[in-house]
Amino acid sequence: MKRFIIILILVILGSTAMAQKVKLNQPVPDSILEKQHSPTKATLMSMCLPGLGQIYNKKYWKVPIIYAGFGVFTYLIVFNTNYYLTYKSAYIESSNGDSTGNYSDIVKKYPKESILSSREYYRRNLEITIIFTVIWYALNMVDASVDAHLFTYNITNDLSLRVEPALIPPAAQYRNYTSGIKFCLKF
Repeated sequence: MKRFIIILILVILGSTAMAQKVKLNQPVPDSILEKQHSPTKATLMSMCLPGLGQIYNKKYWKVPIIYAGFGVFTYLIVFNTNYYLTYKSAYIESSNGDSTGNYSDIVKKYPKESILSSREYYRRNLEITIIFTVIWYALNMVDASVDAHLFTYNITNDLSLRVEPALIPPAAQYRNYTSGIKFCLKF
């Protein structure tokens, strides 16, 4: 496992170093040389450590949200796992006819079918929570990639919406002009 992590780090560092190489054949003046912002690097950083891609994109406010989500999912996984294992052990004791074991309070209080139903309920919740955790992890990487793609996107101050009447020309089967409203968004 340690070798895999070391190899992964070396591959990431090597790929980012290759992506940032400038061709020496073409001289580029310092005034127009712009540092490239790599979506691949942001995605790989978020893949290795959630939130690292957002830090690379200078979206620091998103990191606590990401970790709060992982905290909630971790809590739900631990909660559902504990109850699943409790009801699983209680069901095994109930199936064996043991009413003096570690889970005798549950075995004495509930019938075997109710214990089985509770076990399945917490197992299903555990599986759904794990699926949502994986989706949250994937959204973290997608967010880092999209933010990196839009990092250099420039929105001008001239953002306006103009509403005006319009005269729509006739289509092939119609012979008359039609009036309407035209929305012009300038950005």
